[in-house]
Amino acid sequence: MAELRIAVDADQDGPGGRLQPLDERGEPAGPAQRVADLAGTMAARERSEHPRWVWSATDEVYPRLLPRLPESRLARCHDVKLVEPLLLAQEGLYGEPRSLGAAWARLHGLPVPEDLPLGLAGAEADAQDALFAPDRSRLEPGVDPLAALVAVHAAQLRRLAAVPEADRHGMRLLVAAESAGGLVAAEMAYDGLPWSTAVHDALLEELLGPRPTAAQAASGARPPKLAALGVELQEALHARQLNPDSPGQVLQAFAKQGVNLPSTKNWLLRQIDHPAAPLLLRYKELSRIYAAHGWAWRDAWVRGGRFRPEYVVGGVVSGRWASRGGGALQIPRILRGAVVADPGWRLVVADAGQLEPRVLAALSGDPGLIRAGAAGDLYARLAADAFGGDRARAKLGLLGAMYGQTSGEVGPLLAVLRRRFPQAMGLVESAARTGEAGGTVRSRLGRVCPPPSAAWQDATAAAYGGDVDALAEEGGGRAGSAARSRGRFTRNFVIQASAADWALALIAALRRRLAELPPGPAGERPRLVFFQHDEIVVHSPAPLAEAVAATVTASAEEARRLVFGDTPVHFPMDTHIVDRYADAKGGEPTEADLGDEEGTEF
Repeated sequence: MAELRIAVDADQDGPGGRLQPLDERGEPAGPAQRVADLAGTMAARERSEHPRWVWSATDEVYPRLLPRLPESRLARCHDVKLVEPLLLAQEGLYGEPRSLGAAWARLHGLPVPEDLPLGLAGAEADAQDALFAPDRSRLEPGVDPLAALVAVHAAQLRRLAAVPEADRHGMRLLVAAESAGGLVAAEMAYDGLPWSTAVHDALLEELLGPRPTAAQAASGARPPKLAALGVELQEALHARQLNPDSPGQVLQAFAKQGVNLPSTKNWLLRQIDHPAAPLLLRYKELSRIYAAHGWAWRDAWVRGGRFRPEYVVGGVVSGRWASRGGGALQIPRILRGAVVADPGWRLVVADAGQLEPRVLAALSGDPGLIRAGAAGDLYARLAADAFGGDRARAKLGLLGAMYGQTSGEVGPLLAVLRRRFPQAMGLVESAARTGEAGGTVRSRLGRVCPPPSAAWQDATAAAYGGDVDALAEEGGGRAGSAARSRGRFTRNFVIQASAADWALALIAALRRRLAELPPGPAGERPRLVFFQHDEIVVHSPAPLAEAVAATVTASAEEARRLVFGDTPVHFPMDTHIVDRYADAKGGEPTEADLGDEEGTEF
């Protein structure tokens, strides 16, 4: 039976809009209907017909519908703006504008308008989005938005059907998952992450001291404990004057103490045997909390006991999400105690343990790595199999293989991995060689990495007369360095982007399964309220928490089957039912936590 699709054109200045039924090719299957209550009509048709809603952009349409939708929400959509860059990348184009107007212009061979800026942060973003909302489609004046949407959507379906047969099923899954991600992002921003301002205040005062007054903050005064730490740092460096926020002054002060540093990056400071180094690390940590998640941040982003960030689906080239303001994906662990469930509710927190190594095992089919993944702690089994039980060395070697670190202690470890796990190492090294030669690689479902920049191509062509294959043999120089850097990127892209595929499938399955659970005693429903790479948080009525935890496990298994097929590799979820987010954290950091705020050390 053909899937019913309905195109949606929401009025910009009211609750109404137009609906257009579509056939399986995306062509009109009947006349367009104007309705006075768009959300109410869509909710009724959702219950009776279960269509896939087609619109220009979820982040522009769905947030306006959510306040007027009943407790049950829209199940499926096709997001033209999210799908367009996926198809463009398949066609060898990357970074092109992706709005409805841009896609419509390309379809008709017209000049393509640039996308509008994403907007401002916090309360300003609401005003900015409202101001420019009528123009965000970037359609030419006089073009009917509904007709343009129908035409672009039908063209996208034709382009999807033209994807080579071997890749078509994965791309269809990716398109559906990316669109589902748009629904999740809008709903999480609407529902918000429970946030206790009282706990947040107590944590900030414990870390930083009392909140500076408005006048003090305007003058640049630091909180008392942060200021005192700055004085300690100055004394430890025997400096007459020191601005701890100035890297130049700090490096100069260290140099006068005989410690020459190229930068103030955390991983460098951790290697320095000087009493000022731990003080600077602590100062940087507290300063970052004050600037990124202090009182001013809370005033801008926490409303009604909820942290309401703006998520950007596919905001990173690998398919990982980003956030627009608010730092949703970088909540410091020390402040996660402020994420507190409502009375009578619980937080179900789950993350996928050792996700990227498991993805490598599933992608490569390497028998040895698959056996290691089946043992629970993959690094411990890897250590027992190949590194004499030394888990730290096993982890260092495998992360080095995935992130392209080959120097120092990692080199001999990679040699062991190549002998013991040839299929896994062959996969990442083949991806690296492709990148070094200027090629592109794909995720499991078909997300394509960006091509090398024009500057990269010019530099390598100038060095080798266009023979980019010779770059892999280059021992030094800018061209060889650029090639190896791109090889490291493509090496990890294959794994990280495939992990993002799995995570998208996970949240799509979890969202659907949560909607299928019976409501709580008072009709409440569990809501997915946080998603970060390989970690999710569900805010659940307490009586449903155990069922939600079981649903998380089932969703992870469904995502495994959808993305990786009949693989013996499992992706276990470490799940906790807690009152506070911080109570679920502990133990070893995940791969997403490996780097500091300045980026991964690999």
